[in-house]
Amino acid sequence: MKVFKNAWFGRFARKEHITADALWNAVERAEKGLIDADLGGGVIKQRIARPGESKSKGYRSIIIFRKGELSFFVYGFSKSELGNIRADEEAQFKKMAKHVLSLTDAQLRELLANGQFEEVEKNAKKISQ
Repeated sequence: MKVFKNAWFGRFARKEHITADALWNAVERAEKGLIDADLGGGVIKQRIARPGESKSKGYRSIIIFRKGELSFFVYGFSKSELGNIRADEEAQFKKMAKHVLSLTDAQLRELLANGQFEEVEKNAKKISQ
């Protein structure tokens, strides 16, 4: 399993002090079938706990997910600031998933090289400094 985050999510995670371990925890729960919401088309919504708090009061993340292979964190929000994503946003995430999950290894390496995606290292203290 490889886990990535897009540039937008990287900024969100740094601002909110979300650790790489918290992201891996969300993916590992999904791998076990513990998905908070399956939006279809390779898009899931997973809760992420705020540091020192429960998941219910924490963050919601939109993940492009292919079990056993790839996970891309593409959007996040605080439950207190946004109840849920809109239907048109959900449709856009599904379109994005179709594209992202069809990337070749070479295309993914290019996106990593130009900073559009970054791999989330397991057992890292923070997503990035």
